[in-house]
Amino acid sequence: MSQEIAPGTRSGDADVIFSGGSIVTVTDEKSAAPGAVVVKDGRIVFVGNLSQAQAEWQGSDTRLHDLLPDQALLPGFIDAHGHVTGTGLQATIANLLAAPDGNVTDIASLQDKLREFAGSEVGKRSDWIIGFGYDDSMLTECRHPTRHDLDVVSTEKPVLAIHQSFHLGAVNSLGLERLGYTAMTPDPEGGVIRRRLERGTESGPVYGEPNGVLEETAFNPAADLAVAGMDPIDSGQFLAVGLLSAARFGFTTVQEGAASLEVLGLLRQVADACPDGLATDVVVYVKADQAMKSPDTVQASREYTKGLRTAGVKLFLDGSPQGRTAWLTEPYLTPPDGQDEDYRGYATLPDKDVLAQVRAGFANNWHVIAHVNGDAAIDQLIQCVRAATKEAGQDRRTTAIHCQTAREDQIEAFRELGIIPSFFSMHTYYWGDWYRKTVLGPERAVNISPARWAVDRGMAYTSHHDAPVALPNSIAILSSQVTRLTRTSGSVLGPDQCVSALDAVKSITINAARQYFEEDTKGSIEVGKLADFVILSHNPLTIPERKIKDITVVETIKEGRTVYPPSATRPDPAPVLRNAMSAAFAHHC
Repeated sequence: MSQEIAPGTRSGDADVIFSGGSIVTVTDEKSAAPGAVVVKDGRIVFVGNLSQAQAEWQGSDTRLHDLLPDQALLPGFIDAHGHVTGTGLQATIANLLAAPDGNVTDIASLQDKLREFAGSEVGKRSDWIIGFGYDDSMLTECRHPTRHDLDVVSTEKPVLAIHQSFHLGAVNSLGLERLGYTAMTPDPEGGVIRRRLERGTESGPVYGEPNGVLEETAFNPAADLAVAGMDPIDSGQFLAVGLLSAARFGFTTVQEGAASLEVLGLLRQVADACPDGLATDVVVYVKADQAMKSPDTVQASREYTKGLRTAGVKLFLDGSPQGRTAWLTEPYLTPPDGQDEDYRGYATLPDKDVLAQVRAGFANNWHVIAHVNGDAAIDQLIQCVRAATKEAGQDRRTTAIHCQTAREDQIEAFRELGIIPSFFSMHTYYWGDWYRKTVLGPERAVNISPARWAVDRGMAYTSHHDAPVALPNSIAILSSQVTRLTRTSGSVLGPDQCVSALDAVKSITINAARQYFEEDTKGSIEVGKLADFVILSHNPLTIPERKIKDITVVETIKEGRTVYPPSATRPDPAPVLRNAMSAAFAHHC
């Protein structure tokens, strides 16, 4: 390993010297790994030989951080797509997740969890009884809860059970009443109110009595009302809890991936109220339709202000494949209740609206990220980006989020247009068997999250957790890409799409930094970059592939400061964050 020394720095006054264990720089160098990394004032100032590091950089106050033999120092993980405040929401309301992240197995246990929340201090303060994470594919009944199932929980308060995809949910009868959904309510554009019966009469249309299950744009108002109905004391902790959860999994940069302009304003208030700024960098993307209505409010920047910056806009082109609302070119293997055999999901927006949003992003120099799960939605994105690119030029790094069912020709189109695919690779674990048996069938299922096609084309793809849809589990992101093992059968889903451990690590380090236009300051251990690190219990590049899932995060370091685990000797930023967020939410409400 060649010795690297930061220009313009003095030796003998380093803050910390890391050595021992394994140092994974995530560079393309073929030489041996370095023996030491030196940090001063939050930046890496030396990478190289340990004896030289000690001789030239160790002063009286320099701390020596010796890793254990099995441990590994890596660049801090970068969240390519997630919802940090949603992670806090997930941790605050009823946990309706199945194993291994929860213990809901059937409708009865789901009802019990909602009742427990209703009786908790948070639940008593909330206008709604609310829970997150049920998965119909994992429930014994293999169906969504209905209004009648949730009426058993309460008829005094509205109840909302959010599907793990966060694209669907179910409400009780009072919830439907609060939303104004009746048999006379048509489905909104881009959404479905599921019905018990559909018929027409001579006096006018009758769309069918709602059964409580809501999809996409029909579901969104329920989530908005339920979250708005929480006490500011509780909603005020979402950011602090979300940041701590992310740090626990080694993330030093996180994303708020679909903020309203109101939430963006709240986050700015919170960051400004923190004397030292946010402990972890937060990158915000604003919902594109709102940004277009008030472009001056977005204030996109490549620079952080107290740990926060707005990067651009988020587009939504379709829904969820596991919820069977994603927009496909070929029919679902098994359509959801009420749909015919030709059902292919549906678009969220018409072509003209998507093109207008992409054009607005390019014109305002906003980084554009787009939710696309189904291959029909991906076709729509490619078409619109191709048209806008002809007008605005390349290197926009438009990011296609999720790309579950991307075809190989679409990955090639991404390469041609400079679109970065960001795969939700954990789908292979959580829903691989569901895709194979119910959603797509075996031929299409083997190529979900097709990272190998990107690697074979030399593309810098990224991978993400999409929390709160899944826990912000960096280790699961790595393991799922390398092994592609499924949750229920434990089989390998599409071995031809497996990638190397190094490719997987790059997807949440240097490639994610490039997605954010931050590759000059983050994503690898190199002189001049920020001292953002994660220390793992084992080196993912050398441990047996099926053991990667057992790796744990030992320590997370942001610009030379430990942000996980919390320590009594360091100031805890959480109370400041909670107080600032509570005040912001209270003022907002």
